[in-house]
Amino acid sequence: MSANWTPKSWRTKNALQMPTYPDADALAQAEARLSHYPPLVFAGEARSLKAKLAEVARGEAFLLQGGDCAESFAEFHPDTIRDTFRVLLQMAIVLTFGAACPIVKVGRMAGQFAKPRTADTETIGGVTLPSYRGDMVNGMDFTPEARIPDPQRLIQAYNQSAATLNLLRAFAQGGYADLHKVQQWNLDFVKDSPQSERYSDMSLRIQEALEFMAACGLTADTAKQIRETSFFTSHEALLLNYEQCMTRIDSTSGDYYDTSAHMIWIGERTRQLDGAHVEFMKGIKNPIGCKIGPGIEPDELIRLIDALNPANEPGRLTLITRMGPDNIGRALPGLIRAVQREGRVVVWSCDPMHANTVQSATGYKTRHFDRILSEVQAFFEVHKAENTHAGGVHFEMTGKDVTECVGGAQAIEESNLEERYDTHCDPRLNATQALELAFLLAAQLKAERQREQRLAHD
Repeated sequence: MSANWTPKSWRTKNALQMPTYPDADALAQAEARLSHYPPLVFAGEARSLKAKLAEVARGEAFLLQGGDCAESFAEFHPDTIRDTFRVLLQMAIVLTFGAACPIVKVGRMAGQFAKPRTADTETIGGVTLPSYRGDMVNGMDFTPEARIPDPQRLIQAYNQSAATLNLLRAFAQGGYADLHKVQQWNLDFVKDSPQSERYSDMSLRIQEALEFMAACGLTADTAKQIRETSFFTSHEALLLNYEQCMTRIDSTSGDYYDTSAHMIWIGERTRQLDGAHVEFMKGIKNPIGCKIGPGIEPDELIRLIDALNPANEPGRLTLITRMGPDNIGRALPGLIRAVQREGRVVVWSCDPMHANTVQSATGYKTRHFDRILSEVQAFFEVHKAENTHAGGVHFEMTGKDVTECVGGAQAIEESNLEERYDTHCDPRLNATQALELAFLLAAQLKAERQREQRLAHD
């Protein structure tokens, strides 16, 4: 960290994708309130996640990161939080059981309220208004009043994040995540799908394994790993004024941690080396991520890595590729080779969602399941060819029975999109599609681990 870094030194840099608040005094008051609010997460939790991500970087674990495209104030409900949490649990158990690999679970939850926009304004029916930038900034309704950035939304986002985190901790550590309840995690609308039958078969095998372990003296009472799980939160660090307010000095280490989430990331639109977002990330000790598209050059990537992780700490930096299936085979190998050649330690993760958004003939933004799967498969194939570790995946998904992404075993078509299209921003995988993807990923991950084991023995 630079000697002159402070949590507010980003303000001397060019900050893209930040809203312009018309009432500066109201913004200052909201920031002052947030600066005195309790932390949402603790430094020790962030260090625990960084240690787990270091295992991912070494090829000893796999990162599963997923959740809502953009959390909503209006749809804030414990059932929504529970359903997304349990789909992530289902995906993790499928990956763990199928690949015999520890899964690091990180939710896009409890803070994912702001979204970058391609344009500052949008026009409907000849009327032009500021773009919707997420509930943390302004309202979704297409009215002049709703689209005014409101600093009180920063406070509401904090309060909703705190409540969400409280419930997630209760689910993860209060018995809901007990492996004996693995069959109960199945959502009702998934039960008639082919994935449900596969999941039920796997659940029975897990139950048999638990009964064997109990006979050997390992039960939920004697081994907390059976009854509890580790679950971490993350979001894109877009609104740096909010992140600054949540940045505190850890009393045990003297280091700065952003206590808004365990992990935060920089988006593809805000990763400029001389920009405000990179400047802010330099000084915090959380594990961080950075989205990278097909346009980044190897030399630029190395400079970005050195700016964000100058000490080359394992688990500190996750590179999240978002390239599309048509570009990843061309763009990713050179980046991997540069990182390997320069001896940098990173986690490689694949976001197969953001480069696969298209406009349907019916006017809805959507994503095709086959394209999402193709990008993930290409990600694994590139790492296989480079003898490196495909470390994780990053999905936008929900536990709700939505019809936003086309395809999959459900065979959702473009004509079905309007039936349950609920997203506030980008289309998400529903629980059935997410579980289907988990089974396909488990097969990929199992094959990769077998390959790595053979290499280790050669």
